[in-house]
Amino acid sequence: MKPAREFVSEFVGTFALTFIGGAAIMQTRNVDAGAGLFEVALAHGLIYFVMVSIFMKTAGHFNPAVSLGQLVTGRITPSQSAIYITGQFAGAIIAALLLQALFPAALWEAARGTRQMVSLDVSTEQAFALEAIATFFLMLAVMGTAVDKHGPKIGGLAIGMTLTAGMLAIGPLTGGSMNPARSIGPMIATGAYEGIALYLAAPIVGAVVAAVLYRYLLLDAAPA
Repeated sequence: MKPAREFVSEFVGTFALTFIGGAAIMQTRNVDAGAGLFEVALAHGLIYFVMVSIFMKTAGHFNPAVSLGQLVTGRITPSQSAIYITGQFAGAIIAALLLQALFPAALWEAARGTRQMVSLDVSTEQAFALEAIATFFLMLAVMGTAVDKHGPKIGGLAIGMTLTAGMLAIGPLTGGSMNPARSIGPMIATGAYEGIALYLAAPIVGAVVAAVLYRYLLLDAAPA
């Protein structure tokens, strides 16, 4: 039953992140809502906070980059990472398809299917670095509060706040993904795969570097 619980928790959490986050993005195209970058970032951060707090005992990653960071530092096994990542991508894809089905077509199209996109003023190299750095800090929050037994036990609050901060910082430039599943779900729903390599690779690089640094420089140095 444990693999099933892990799959379901990652599916539900990533579904919630993609659905709530995508819905908030579409509201920025709704003249009656008056939503903007702050509301979008807050929606992503709040739902991430809630989902991590609910499912932390099972896994609570909701992000393939986080799962791979945990894998390379020995926190989870290869089979666990496969279950987590499968659940994450499935949740994101189903959420994106439901957003397309349930929201007005005009909002869906105006929001480009809630896909993250790189600003015309930003090069691919700059976008890669921005996504990697933002995910680096997100992974540090995960390691420092959810993994490190000496860290503050504040549920998903720090992780959700870091996601919000990252989106506020780089959202207008790259979309503020920091999560391959969150990006790939809407890509599959729309059939548009522009930037797929960037949104797959950059968060993974940032998360793995952060996890390794924390694991070997801070976690091992913590007092017993």
